[in-house]
Amino acid sequence: MNEWRAARSVEAVFREDRSRLLALLAARFGDLDLAEETASDAIEAALERWPVDGVPDKPLAWLLTTARRKAIDQIRRDRAYAERLAVLQVESDRAAAAVPTEPGFDDIPDERLQLFFTCCHPALSPEAQTALTLRFLAGLTTSEVARAFLVPTATMAQRIVRAKRKIRSARIPFRVPGPDELPARLPSVLRVVYLVFTEGYAASSGNDLVRPDLADEAIRLARILHRLLPGEREVTGLLALLLLTDARRAARTDAAGGQVLLEDQDRALWDVGLIAEGRRLVVPALTGPGVGPYAVQAAIAALHDEANGFESTDWPQIVALYDVLLQIEPFPLVALNRAVAVAMRDGPEAGLALLDALAEAEELRGYHLLPTARADLLRRLGRTTEAAAAYRAALDLVGNEPERATLAPQTRGTHRPVTGRSRRGRATPCTVASSGRTGVCAG
Repeated sequence: MNEWRAARSVEAVFREDRSRLLALLAARFGDLDLAEETASDAIEAALERWPVDGVPDKPLAWLLTTARRKAIDQIRRDRAYAERLAVLQVESDRAAAAVPTEPGFDDIPDERLQLFFTCCHPALSPEAQTALTLRFLAGLTTSEVARAFLVPTATMAQRIVRAKRKIRSARIPFRVPGPDELPARLPSVLRVVYLVFTEGYAASSGNDLVRPDLADEAIRLARILHRLLPGEREVTGLLALLLLTDARRAARTDAAGGQVLLEDQDRALWDVGLIAEGRRLVVPALTGPGVGPYAVQAAIAALHDEANGFESTDWPQIVALYDVLLQIEPFPLVALNRAVAVAMRDGPEAGLALLDALAEAEELRGYHLLPTARADLLRRLGRTTEAAAAYRAALDLVGNEPERATLAPQTRGTHRPVTGRSRRGRATPCTVASSGRTGVCAG
């Protein structure tokens, strides 16, 4: 029984506070490899000692103290770290004189913000930033990160090793940027969390439309950032956007895993708790000068969530918000989103003219929602032959199977309702809330 209780305690601590433990060790020793290794050693020691000695009152504090001791022991054995040890010993002596050897839980600082900025340092590639964030802050295994990137585990392992080596060789500091640096550095951190959610919300490939594991981890990371940076409005905006978008998850697929488009969703399945929380967050995110792109996208998502039905959606207000977003981020993907909203406000001809103007945009090449949106508007105008060709173009680009199953019937110039609840025999493309060069479907 003691072994079972000890194992459960270790599992609970490691699941809830693994990223915090790693962040503390990385900040202390400046080495992700050492932090990961000694955290694992501490967990192993806990599994060995807790069944005998009992689970300590403050498990995380015990693990931290044990991991620190093991790290210092390892440094002592490595002459290359002799200089670092001397510095650490001075710091350790000072800390020992100021605080108890084993700190209480409330005495342990939360260094995860430092780890966020280290993993998302501009010296690292965007792929490396996302991989490190998933590995060290979301707590995914290397195999799980590899699945998220759709690459072999060995490939991802090498990618993570190279990223850690870059941090070490470039002497990237484990610290939170100062007030003068924060505005330039924070967007990369938010972008990584957003990218994780994007892949979870609409998988780039595979048999499932949704990757709940990634969506949940992105929301968890956004919540951590919000707790650590409560005064940053774009952090608040990002969390609001993710909550308001994820609130529709249960209605986006049918019992067989097929895609259900926004206009056909059973809104009774939407999570009213997440919607209420997201709407509360939108207000402070939008309050004040210099509104950011995530806050605007959250406001768009809130308008979708507030509507009683698809027809009653406030499309004029959504277009107005996309006008604001386009001024903040003048990207073709934002213009695509606006064009879809204009089509819903002013009719398919108005939307199609805007989409055709985007046909040569390099950023949208290979992006299936452009031909999908064109196909839908062409079909609504009765231009079925052109619509079928556009659907075929979209089908060549789409990645996951549920979206392919939605598009395939349209390529023959006929429409098969995606669900039995389709009211007008048409599949309206989802509106895409964008940030930078990625998008999250609002459907």
